[in-house]
Amino acid sequence: MAMVTLRIDNVTLEVSENTTILAAAKQAGIQIPTLCYFKDLNEIGACRVCVVEVEGEDRLVAACNTKVSDGMVVLTNSPRVREARKVNVELILSEHDCYCPACVRSGNCKLQDVANDLNILDLAYDRAPERNAPDGNFPLIRTASKCIKCMRCVQVCDKVQSLNVWEVKGTGGRTTIGVKGNKKIWDTDCSLCGQCITHCPTGALRERDDTQKVWDALADPDRITVVQIAPAVRSAWAEGLGLSKEEATEKRMVAAVKALGFDYVFDTDFAADLTIMEEGSEFLDRLQNGGVLPLMTSCCPGWVRFLKGQYPELTDNLSSAKSPQGMFGAVAKSYFAEKIGADPHKIFCVSVMPCTAKKHEVAIPALSDACGDPDVDVSLTTRELARMLREDHVDVKHLEEADFDSPLGTATGAGVIFGATGGVMEAALRSAYFLVTGKNPDADAFRDVRGLDGWKEATYDVAGTPVRVAVASGLGNARRLLEAVKADDVQYDFIEVMACPGGCAGGGGQPICDGEEKAGERGSILYALDKDMPLRFSHDNPEIQALYKEYMEAPLSHKAHHLLHTDHHAWNMP
Repeated sequence: MAMVTLRIDNVTLEVSENTTILAAAKQAGIQIPTLCYFKDLNEIGACRVCVVEVEGEDRLVAACNTKVSDGMVVLTNSPRVREARKVNVELILSEHDCYCPACVRSGNCKLQDVANDLNILDLAYDRAPERNAPDGNFPLIRTASKCIKCMRCVQVCDKVQSLNVWEVKGTGGRTTIGVKGNKKIWDTDCSLCGQCITHCPTGALRERDDTQKVWDALADPDRITVVQIAPAVRSAWAEGLGLSKEEATEKRMVAAVKALGFDYVFDTDFAADLTIMEEGSEFLDRLQNGGVLPLMTSCCPGWVRFLKGQYPELTDNLSSAKSPQGMFGAVAKSYFAEKIGADPHKIFCVSVMPCTAKKHEVAIPALSDACGDPDVDVSLTTRELARMLREDHVDVKHLEEADFDSPLGTATGAGVIFGATGGVMEAALRSAYFLVTGKNPDADAFRDVRGLDGWKEATYDVAGTPVRVAVASGLGNARRLLEAVKADDVQYDFIEVMACPGGCAGGGGQPICDGEEKAGERGSILYALDKDMPLRFSHDNPEIQALYKEYMEAPLSHKAHHLLHTDHHAWNMP
């Protein structure tokens, strides 16, 4: 590739000819502020915050999408540039609800950062933010007065998730972002993946806040409060709480949640191990007895919503197994209730998930098998957990580490890696191999399904039977995979799909680090935990073994089907 030489703020450097001014400045250690920009996703120069002065050009240009040229001379912070940026941001603020103290993104808002860095101390223009009446019942909430029309939500939904829920409406001063086709968000095929939330630079998009329901339950002396914490949460829970990676241990996370006042703190990894026993057994049953193949995992409710909305004819390919969240709730309000001699109707089951779609899943009427109440009462995102810890003034940094409670707190490495793309498949293959051969494989024998590639495939020999598997993360990749399956271009026996790129580690309920995709970094934490676990196979979990011996009898038993499986035809997408 040809190289060009240019000068940015009196720094001479050489870069490839296809480099943008923004990228070149970054290489030179020069910071250019951005707002709408998101690398490889939204490089449209809409906000005009990254404008710079190029010698010989009459107009300022957007650094994010202007390519360098040989001999170019760039000024990134001249008086003209500073004034233009300030005016552009002031105009954006004139249409923005600037009541920051009551915004969920206050302190973690790109617009707030840019305005502060530009030393904007007063608003020069009359304010006229757009207003809407968001429905507080749907898990995804859009507040028009906080939208800056950056188009990040449109781009991630179109380019990455292929659902095309959002679109730009109107022109000029009437430009806004809305739901495509003038629908209400709850009447669309929105998967509730939450990627539009994590890519929004402001508080225009957020999940429904359910923390007050949990506070009310914690304050009720007649309630037995039980909380489960998902695998991916431990990789990100403290990102906004001022803890180093070394301090943000799994056991400190448990101590923090216990400090909120829950009666029992359990690990969803236990239910992930349970899911492997049921889903792995279901896969072998279909493979050996002629069931509907390929079997598709059902752990991710965003993916399930996607398939039911976009490819309803493939619903029977979904595993009938509930997600780990659902299985845990059912076990908590049956087996565990009996263990402690409690009325299951008094158990209030909370889940902490890296996910926004889980809020819809807990509300599905069919998921109430244990006692007639919802198996899980409230699902919180990782972000909501962090807000509760701050609200309760929990000093997480100085907490003594604590263990999960028993008997639903023991887990294996197989359960931990559920939070990374490919983790469900790898965990299932570890146990499927055992169920067929009676012996454990090398725990890392199926590592080919790891990694951030959007569509991975492999074939494994399981006791002489070739098992063809595929793993997809991100719904755009899932669409490509399903189209190939339908066209008979590919043949698989078992497919894992996660709605969010990188899996739950990059979930729509995880902490927001603007401009960064953190799934890979968080996933590596989960694989490191797996490697250090004393048990790495779901079927070796002693509490899973006890559950079957004392209560469930065996995978796919009548009781297991009643409590741990569901009918995906029992509810419909819009």
